[in-house]
Amino acid sequence: MANTYTQIYLHVVFAVSGRACVISSERREELQKYITGIVTRKRQKLIAIYCMPDHTHILLGLKPSIAPSDLVGEIKTGSTNHINDKKWIGCGFSWQEGFGAFSVSHSHLSRVANYIRNQELHHHRKSFQEEYVEFLERHRVPFDQHYIFKPLE
Repeated sequence: MANTYTQIYLHVVFAVSGRACVISSERREELQKYITGIVTRKRQKLIAIYCMPDHTHILLGLKPSIAPSDLVGEIKTGSTNHINDKKWIGCGFSWQEGFGAFSVSHSHLSRVANYIRNQELHHHRKSFQEEYVEFLERHRVPFDQHYIFKPLE
């Protein structure tokens, strides 16, 4: 749309179903490139990504042509299909329902990108669940602890 100017940055976080640790370090780079391709095909900008064994962080620059939930849905569906088609794990892979999305100001892009790229270091000190709850609290997002993590089945 002509004369539309935006600056929208989101830090998106989503977990593997049941928080299973199934994204191996050997497959991380391929998965990150695959997700980058999805974002690029949607004409959005991927600034930083890191796939941990049980969750993924993505820093996105968004144009207003797509809703964040639609883009994240396409990322999760496409990457799920890729992992299952490649038979990376011995059973069906899926991401947990839902995601977290947190706005980022332009002045904090470098700091958030560095945080995402250094996930392994951060998780030596803090679990994903602790990190996620901390994000929700820091951004004052109301939540019910019962619903943010599906129990392992």
